Amino acid sequence: MSMPVIVILTIAAYFLLLMLVGRLSSRGADNSTFFTGGRTAPWPVVAFAMMGAAISGVTFISVPGMVVGKGYAYLQMVLGFIVGYAVIAFVLVPMFYRRNLISIYGYLEERFGGGTYRTGAWFFFASKMLGSAVRFFVVCAVLQLLVFDPLHIPFIFNVAATIALIWLYTVNGGVKTLIWTDTLKSFCLIASVVLCIYFVAGNLGLDFTGMVKAIKGHSTSQMFFFDDPMAGTYFWKQFIAGVFMAIATNGLDQDMMQRNLACRDSRQSQKNMIVSGITQFFVIALFLLLGTLLVIFLERNNITIPEKTDDIFGIVATHSSMPAIVGILFVLGLVSAAYSAAGSALTSLTTSFTVDILGAHRSKADAELTRTRRRVHIAMSALMGAIIVAFYYLSDQDAISAVYTLASYTYGPILGLFVFGLATKRPVRDKYVPIACILAPALSWATQWALAHSFGYETSFELLLINAAYTFIGLFILSAGVKPATKQ
Repeated sequence: MSMPVIVILTIAAYFLLLMLVGRLSSRGADNSTFFTGGRTAPWPVVAFAMMGAAISGVTFISVPGMVVGKGYAYLQMVLGFIVGYAVIAFVLVPMFYRRNLISIYGYLEERFGGGTYRTGAWFFFASKMLGSAVRFFVVCAVLQLLVFDPLHIPFIFNVAATIALIWLYTVNGGVKTLIWTDTLKSFCLIASVVLCIYFVAGNLGLDFTGMVKAIKGHSTSQMFFFDDPMAGTYFWKQFIAGVFMAIATNGLDQDMMQRNLACRDSRQSQKNMIVSGITQFFVIALFLLLGTLLVIFLERNNITIPEKTDDIFGIVATHSSMPAIVGILFVLGLVSAAYSAAGSALTSLTTSFTVDILGAHRSKADAELTRTRRRVHIAMSALMGAIIVAFYYLSDQDAISAVYTLASYTYGPILGLFVFGLATKRPVRDKYVPIACILAPALSWATQWALAHSFGYETSFELLLINAAYTFIGLFILSAGVKPATKQ
């Protein structure tokens, strides 16, 4: 059976399963269900779903290949994620529940005013749309190589077809559907990577003990980097950036938080956050262990490691010496990660645009709100598809780094806004907040360039902190001379 046929059948089977889950979970769905899941989701289910929600198709493709140039340095950042999840659980979650927010950016309106609120919403919109497009275009590129190119089908049709499939299963159920499809995704991802490790090790003639020795003795398995503070892989740079990256991209991200806010109360949500943060470390570790095995496979078979390391997993999974099941598992893991991540992004973008930017929940009756929400959902799908096509011929770095670099620029102002709001009681000149938030990424880029050219300092994901700091300073300046509000 040819690879295009295997891929098409795997996608069809997984999509049918998604549609079944989506149909069952969206029964009786209304706008409350779409936006918040009705706040009835059991926390163990949300925790298991969140384990997969944090993993996109980019993670599935890019993380195994990262071991070539960076070893297991990514785990240093993931350790920081655990601390960041704890901060989210005990600082942000109680606040969001106490205020009974549909969109978490409603806090910015209560704290500062409408200008700041819309600024936060627009930055989230840009962050999620660009980040999701980068994640999904990598997956579409792989599908193009495996399926659509051999069938002489253009890339734009590939994107249109996959976006349409994702729209179909998210259009009604919203967050409630996402939680259950993420649960399915988590199971498929973990099963895929574990079985791929098993089959690749078997192909190399390694039993469990031999596999552990081979991985431990390989140059790509170094986890901690304490020797060069100027390098992007330096432990404390990665760890501290991981703490704040988790807070920004999970706790201050409508996409991720709307799942957590679907729990019954803040205590249930806190349990979910702590458990999902810890389990994420072990899931990412599995991807990196697989990455070392893939490199060993290439070395033993005298296959040149590709310049774009994102291609390593696909090359090995579809190699003629591998059983067909490995290719199927690769496609299953890739598709389950990609469809779920894109579906959740479309749902959160629809929620944020409908609630935060249009304010439709305030001015429209329920039936009209539903029509508006569905029109927005279609528009978000079309816009994401257009950006994916635009990204197709761009990006020369591993995709996971591209995602976090984008996040550093776009989530930095959001992080700065929330930190200033929580750490101080100072009011600001609300109408000038957009200017401060736009200047912060520009100053961050200039700082990154100056550090590299003047001192040879390689700025890694701490760029997020620089960006947030500039936002904080800008807000402090905007608060000068403004009388404190009598009520926060």
